[in-house]
Amino acid sequence: MKQQLENRQIRESFNRAAAAYNEAAVLQREVESRVLERLEYMPLQPERVLDLGSGLGRSTAELRQRYPEATVIGADLAHAMLSAQPSGSTRLCANAMRLPLASGSQDLVFSNLMLQWCNDLPAVFAEIRRVLKPKGLFLFTTFGPDTLMELRHAWSVVDGGVHVNDFPDMHLVGDALVGAGFDDPVMDMEHITVTYGAVRTLMRDLKTIGAHNVDARRRRSLTGKRRMLAMEAAYREHFERDGVVPATYEVVYGHALGPPPGRPRRVGGMEEVTIPVDSLRGSRRRR
Repeated sequence: MKQQLENRQIRESFNRAAAAYNEAAVLQREVESRVLERLEYMPLQPERVLDLGSGLGRSTAELRQRYPEATVIGADLAHAMLSAQPSGSTRLCANAMRLPLASGSQDLVFSNLMLQWCNDLPAVFAEIRRVLKPKGLFLFTTFGPDTLMELRHAWSVVDGGVHVNDFPDMHLVGDALVGAGFDDPVMDMEHITVTYGAVRTLMRDLKTIGAHNVDARRRRSLTGKRRMLAMEAAYREHFERDGVVPATYEVVYGHALGPPPGRPRRVGGMEEVTIPVDSLRGSRRRR
């Protein structure tokens, strides 16, 4: 489940992308609208809502409008994204694995297309479970392994390097939810295809939204013009139809409920039990 992504590179990529993000984030906005629609079928009256990976705050604003009585926090790793949000909004610059929030404090944790940037999904789920109230709702989207499969294939024709980030399978995401101890996890997915007039336009949009390759196994040298042209030729040869090239995104949707207090996590197929240090000390004194 662990990817080899570089957190510093991810933060810097999205900091650079903040100014022009909205221009190219067509897919992100579409997925955001689709997952927000799911809240219409979930009877919630939350007091505290966390938008995890809030970016420029579009979903945060939608959540605030949907739940006007709630305190809605927009949290993101990239400070520049948060700075670009409307003034007056509640913003939190934080790593998803170490949230500076009280345990059991959130009624709803919402996350749109952020989890794919996390190296350790079980650890992130454990942290989300920590801040979520019992019976609180965790609603999220992420990308599955078919995402950018055309780009991955085109690069494989050119060389054996890692040019596209890896994305976990839906079933692995579901297993991580169960392992973290969530109740009633539900998973589904769909494929969304975005078409471009040229491969170069796709590459530009990925860079604009900060979603380029940040895998630690990637080549550190600049991609030469010859190799780039070879990749574009392979892409067009295998996938171009009627003058356009497709880019497939496998979008994974999931939701689950916060478990009751004391529910153990499962680590490596075994339950993780937490024993207070004071209780051990008391047992030793009674011997």
